Amino acid sequence: MKYIFSVCILSATLLLHSCGPDKPGNAGTSTNTTKGGTSAVQKDSAQPAPGQPVADAATILGRKEVPVLCYHHIYDVPKATREYDVSVIEFKKQLKMLHDSGYHAILPDQLYNYLAFGTALPEKPFMLTYDDTDVEQFTVAKAEMDKYGFKGVYFIMTISIGRPRYMSKEQIRQLADEGHAIESHTWRHDRVDKYISTPHIDKGTNKMVENDWDLQLGTQRKRLEEISGKPIHYFAYPFGIWSKEGIPELKKRDIRMAFQLSTKRDPEEPLHTVRRIIVPPTWSAEGLLRVMRSSFH
Repeated sequence: MKYIFSVCILSATLLLHSCGPDKPGNAGTSTNTTKGGTSAVQKDSAQPAPGQPVADAATILGRKEVPVLCYHHIYDVPKATREYDVSVIEFKKQLKMLHDSGYHAILPDQLYNYLAFGTALPEKPFMLTYDDTDVEQFTVAKAEMDKYGFKGVYFIMTISIGRPRYMSKEQIRQLADEGHAIESHTWRHDRVDKYISTPHIDKGTNKMVENDWDLQLGTQRKRLEEISGKPIHYFAYPFGIWSKEGIPELKKRDIRMAFQLSTKRDPEEPLHTVRRIIVPPTWSAEGLLRVMRSSFH
């Protein structure tokens, strides 16, 4: 994660010095008015026509990118110190800034329909994503999102469910019931470019497995769907590291869209290399907004 994160920081630092004006998003999706603000509601988003084909890669790449933010730890300390921590104080400032600036949080179905079929998005769309199942993503992030009607995307690592400082099954189910997206982040957070696609002894369990994809995504996904009560079609690569060879495995398992981190989208597989940026502890709310406006085109 560290070397991927360093790329994110370097890119963001450069971008902060060359920020351009924000480009308006596509209007047309209904919004849900809540106390404190508005947020796009996934079920109200425009739907593609029945049988409409998915756009080709060039068309998808030609659509304006939607800013996708990635959070990990949100700690109640004066200033977070680890490279992918954010303090509670800064997190609250960032969400307030996004709300006050007119941004609308969208969910994966909306982003997929926009990229694949060209359906409309609300004005100034963005996406809030959370990795690794940390409990403060429920106790802190959900409470703060509730103030503004924002909905988030939770990429769950199932091996950690119910362990100390991680979310419980009941908390995950509550998130799903309240309209947040519960999606896959593998069972054990292993890098997908290291997966073995043939039968072998798994080093972690010391048991014979058919392949790492079924171990990390098949069984894990089924359990997560049972917990959330909803199907899973979206995936975040552990450490943001993806491989061209792994994309057919995701498609085989009906993963419609996958999220990496800071590298460029693959010109042939843009739906399975969607970009995100990790929010580091050093960004102010204003700095985050400047990066969002300049980094996604």
